[in-house]
This record gives sequence, structure tokens and C-alpha cells, in this order.
Amino acid sequence: MTMWRKGLVAVAVAGVLAGCGGSDDHGEPLDLTILHINDHHSTLDSKARTLKLSAGGAAAQDVTVDAGGFPRVTAAIAELAAASPNVLKLHAGDAQTGTLYFNRAGADGEADAAMMNTVCFDAFTLGNHEFDKGDSGLKAFIDRLHAGSCKTPVLSANVQFGAGSAMHPSRAPGLVNPSTVVERGGQKIGIVGLTVASKTKASSSPDADTTFEDEAVAAQREIDKLRQQGIHKIIVMSHIGYAYDKQVIAKLTDVDVVVGGDSHTLLGPEALATTGVGTPGGAYPTRVSDKNGKSVCLVQAWEYAQVVGELKVSFDAKGEVTSCNGTPHVLIGNDYRIGTATANTAPTDAQRSAIAASVAATGFLRVTAPQAAATAVLQPFKDKVASFNTTQVAVAPQELCFRRVPGELGSGGSSPACTAEGSVKQRGGDIQQLVAQAYLEVANAKYGGADITLQSGGGVRTALQGTVTAAQAIAVLPFGNMLFRLDVTGQEVKSMLEDGLQAVFGPGGSTGPYPYAAGIRFDVNAAAANGARVSGIEVRDNATGNWMALDLAKTYKLFVLSFNATGGDGYTTLKNVPAARRLDIGVLDADVFFSYIEGLPKDGATGLPVLSRLSHELYSTKSFIGGK
Repeated sequence: MTMWRKGLVAVAVAGVLAGCGGSDDHGEPLDLTILHINDHHSTLDSKARTLKLSAGGAAAQDVTVDAGGFPRVTAAIAELAAASPNVLKLHAGDAQTGTLYFNRAGADGEADAAMMNTVCFDAFTLGNHEFDKGDSGLKAFIDRLHAGSCKTPVLSANVQFGAGSAMHPSRAPGLVNPSTVVERGGQKIGIVGLTVASKTKASSSPDADTTFEDEAVAAQREIDKLRQQGIHKIIVMSHIGYAYDKQVIAKLTDVDVVVGGDSHTLLGPEALATTGVGTPGGAYPTRVSDKNGKSVCLVQAWEYAQVVGELKVSFDAKGEVTSCNGTPHVLIGNDYRIGTATANTAPTDAQRSAIAASVAATGFLRVTAPQAAATAVLQPFKDKVASFNTTQVAVAPQELCFRRVPGELGSGGSSPACTAEGSVKQRGGDIQQLVAQAYLEVANAKYGGADITLQSGGGVRTALQGTVTAAQAIAVLPFGNMLFRLDVTGQEVKSMLEDGLQAVFGPGGSTGPYPYAAGIRFDVNAAAANGARVSGIEVRDNATGNWMALDLAKTYKLFVLSFNATGGDGYTTLKNVPAARRLDIGVLDADVFFSYIEGLPKDGATGLPVLSRLSHELYSTKSFIGGK
């Protein structure tokens, strides 16, 4: 393979600096294995996944397996580490927020810290969601991460904690550092951390006077400091996103590898898509040129404890990278079932052998049994989540009717009394509308604000009445979608609504996509032509409560489920919103609903929050005609 060259000037300068007191680690080649994850987002349990594999027939078939989960991550990292010398174990940020394990299984982030310590990472960089509970919440999380023997170094070169912050160096010295230095094979390796700046400040909850410096400026400063110490092998562990990583790398010098996170990017061969894992966003590793034209290895390991990246990097005696390659290991079990998660059968012995051969042939599917010790660590947190599910969280004195579509279409899911209500026929489901309103209010309280929200009617699954348990509240939003924020024009808002109605009332339509929204309302004529079904669109001003006509040229902040934001249910307008105008907030839909419930007025008799129907003026469907 062609040698990767650092600029001669950089090498000469480094030699002079080393001669002035730095300890130069040149002299021996080094083979390094980097095992890495990112964005596990409190996803600690495994889940069923349906893949396309050969079961011995002429065509690939649906095969369902148990996949991912943190005990599998722990096992895979341990097994891969045992097979190679000179291993680094890295976590590129966003350990927290995303499932009930984050805040319903003990203290915030307690379960995540405990599971990370079953791996004992060599470094962890701060993601934006590490700031979701403020600087004091971050300190509590790091204290838990450091409670055992691992003491994983926590990194961010571009965060400056405010004077009043619990994380200020005067109060928490050394808790977060710009970089760390490790030794492998007798040679020093510098690891620099980066946290996405604007997103963390705008959509998480760092203290008001905690700031984030430009990522490239901070990274280069820290790289230069390491070089001055005679350290010539530099890894940047960045939580800034795959596309932005490429931009930052182009501004840097003297970096060898970037281990990324934030954008939840799956990297690897195109066969990831045909096998049903997911659509890769690039090669693993991706080669990117730095400021001087030197090639840099860029990797990322998808999301939600499903992939462990294994990157093999070879350095020559001068510290130059001579090769860089690896595998994104997609972690699965081997209890294969023919069919989907909801309808499947056990394979024959011949089919099982064919499936196993098909798995091995991919090169990226890795059969891994969950580590027993990690499973044991997880169990008490799992028990706490199960206990929370039985907790009474609210009371709904009046039935919150379920209706996917106003009119007569899709009337199931509620009592006969609800089904007969004129309001439900005209405006649609109370529970769907309440969920959309919950997104709006919580977005404005916690996640940088929203003007409008969208919730497709089929994404909400059940009515509520009487005493509501946590499990019942979760059953309202059972699909585990994350929330996105998109900056959309008024014209795109109108097109979005028309997309949803076409997906319902167009050829082959179904009831699920019907648009429920908050902060916006409109009239629907289901019998009109595609593109003309919505009229009278009004947007509510959050500050005054006044309703104003939609401005087609204005930009609005839209909070929407990841499913719809990426084109699910026929929302192609949202799918086509460019990356520069979309932000993965990374918070679970059910958790947003819980946050909304917790802020409601309490019932005098039970002390539980009261879930009530909204005022009719807040319903997104003002009027409805033309239903089937």
C-alpha cells in the first residue's frame, strides 16, 4: 500500500521541538487496533432484527435474530481485544438519553455508567446529550463513571465550563481534559476529544456560561501541544458528525485517525443494505485528506449498541500510517427464526446451517453471545424499569379518544361513546392531538424550541382513561422513535401536510399517515385533488397565543419523529430537507410524553398529573369533509 506521508516541514518542526525537550517515540513500527462505539443513547437491551439471508433457497429470506444490546457490546469488545495486541477501546459520545434506562432505572445515567464500566473504555468524549441535565448532571454522571476502578478519561478540547459550573476546573479539576496520552507497544498515542459546539449549546442544556469553541481551532491547538511533547500518533475522538468530520479534517494537520459520533452514521460495504442492516453512509474506513493532503482514516459505529467498529492501523518506525482497514461488526445472536419478528418459524437443521454460512459470508455480521457478567450488571436496572412500568403516572378523568383520521375512517381504538362524538369526527383523536402538543411544549421548555410539531395518526396506538400506568403511557408511543428538529419553510409545511393526506386518501392509502400537529391548524377536504386538500393554514405564536396565516416564505422550527423526518408514512417533503436544516435531538418520544405529563397540574385526590383533553382551538384539524 502507498505510504501516507506527513509534510516534510511538519516532520522537521516536530524534530526540532522534540530536540528541545520533547520525548520522541519514533523508532519502532506499531500495529494498533481501535475498538469503538458511539451514540448508544441508553440503549442497553437487545432487540429483534429482521435480516435478508440465505436459508438454502434461491433467494434471500427474512431471518429474524436477536441483535445488539450492551452486554453484546461488552462481549464483542472483550473477544476482539483478546485477539489483537495494542488495543484501544473508545466511546465517541452520547452515552445518555434515549430510553427509560437513562432516567427511570436509578439516578440519571447510572445504568449507562455501570454498563460502560463493564468495558472499561480507554477514553470517552463528551457528546451533546451528556449535557441534557446541565453541568451538574454531567458531573454526577462522570462521578458514577469513575466510581469503580476504570476511571475512564473524559475528553473535550473545545468545552469551557462557566465560572459557576459544577464542572469548572476550580471545583472539578481534571474531570474533563482536552486530551489523554496512552502507551501501547511502548509508544505514546495522543487522543483528543471534541464536542459538537452549536448543537450542544442550542439543543441541550449546558449551563448558561459554559461555552464551546470552534471544533477545528480547539483540535489543532491540542494536536500541536501533543506534537510538542514528541507524540506523533494522534487520534481525534470527535462527537461532531460524519459530514462535519470531513470538513474539520480538511482544516487540520498531523492527525492520523478520527473516531466519530453524533450523526449515527453506518459505515461499511453496500451489502449492509442488501442484508437489511441499514444503508451505509460511506466506506469503513473513509479516507479524507487533511490540510496538507495527507490521508486520514475516519470511522464511526452507527448507533444504539448495534455495531462495534474494529479499525486496524499500522504505523512505521517514523510514525507514518502505512495501512488502515477494518470491520464494522454488526452484533447478532444465532437463535435464527425464518420470517419477521411478528410471524416466524424455527428453521430446519439444513436451513440453520445455510443461514450460519450466509452470516459468515457477509464479513460484518458477528454472532456474539451477551457477556454473562455484563448481563448481571444490567439486571437490577432492568428490574427498576419493569417496576417503573407499573407505576401510576397520571389520571385521565375523561377518555382521551383514539381516532387515526377524522370522519368515519379508521374509527377503532376507542369506546363507542368516543367513536360517536361529533368532535372526534370533525377534529380526530384526542390522544393523537395531545401527543403532538406534548412535543411542542417540551421542545420549547427543554430542546431549543419549536414552532410546530407533527405526529402521524398511526404512530399513536391507544386511548387513555382512568388511572394511567407508565406501561400504558409507553403503549401510546411504543415504537421508540427519536425526535428531530427540522428548519422548514412555510411552503414545505404545506407540502408536508399534503404529503400526509395523499398517503391517506391517495391510491393505496392507509390511515396511519394522517397529520396531527401542534402550533398549526388547517381545514381538510379529503375529496379534493392531491395538493389541494389543505386550506386555511394558521400558525400559533408561542408568545402571544395569536393565530396567523402560514407564511410560505418564512422558516419554522418543526419537531417531528425520526420516522417521518426520514420519509416514513410518505412524508417525502421532510425526507428531502437537506442535512444543514435537520437536527437529531436524540430524545425518545415516550420520554417527551412523560416530561409533558410530569408538568401537568395535579389531581387533588390522588396527587397524580391530570391528563385532559385540549381546548378545541389547539386541534390541528379545524374542519374535515370528504371522509370515507
